[in-house]
Amino acid sequence: MTFSWMSLLDGLALAWFALAWVGYTYLADHSAYRTKGITFAMNRRRRDWMMQATGRTLRIIDTNILGNLLTGIAFYSTTTIFVLGGLVAMLGVPDQGALAIQRIPLATPIPPAAWEGKTLLLLGIFIYAFFKFAWAFRLANYTSISVGALPTPEEADTEHAKRMSESTATLSALSAHHFNRGLRAYFFALAALGWLISPVLFIGLTAGVTLVLHRREFRSRAVQAIRKADAPQDNL
Repeated sequence: MTFSWMSLLDGLALAWFALAWVGYTYLADHSAYRTKGITFAMNRRRRDWMMQATGRTLRIIDTNILGNLLTGIAFYSTTTIFVLGGLVAMLGVPDQGALAIQRIPLATPIPPAAWEGKTLLLLGIFIYAFFKFAWAFRLANYTSISVGALPTPEEADTEHAKRMSESTATLSALSAHHFNRGLRAYFFALAALGWLISPVLFIGLTAGVTLVLHRREFRSRAVQAIRKADAPQDNL
């Protein structure tokens, strides 16, 4: 398949999409600005959680929390498989798909080659999301095993117990990191759907998704509530 179907505007829209996704990922996960986000704050909660778990004799609360986390990750993993199946089916009906899209107001004509190319973009995004969810699920299982291996309350003050707590909190944070990457792929996939209609809509949805993600991760009331609870500790 060649890219002769791609206009200059299509190319610019795709470049803007890639830049927005990569740029936002760097901002949220790797830059110094990440310390203002909800993920960074929740990683501190995970560390506190594992320290508390080490001091508990019965860890039913901890196992219930881990079970809820595993259920959420498993749901998205399964859903992604269904989405991938639908996208593979879309590749087989380029003529019918293009005809259906043309019935949408303001939609640009889309030849079969363009339909396949744009569907392949969505397919790649959801394959990426599936791998992220699958690895997050495995890491969550490793976290569960590590919680079961935490030292007893009598050993809570030992260096070994502290290292185990830190290690388990790191595994939990890594699981959350990959789960968040998968969820972010879902958000950007919604923007990529706009490319099936028009490159202008694709550009607008990409900008909108990026702004929504930024607000929820850095400017939402949830972030403010968590940072407010941590404020006394931050001022030490």
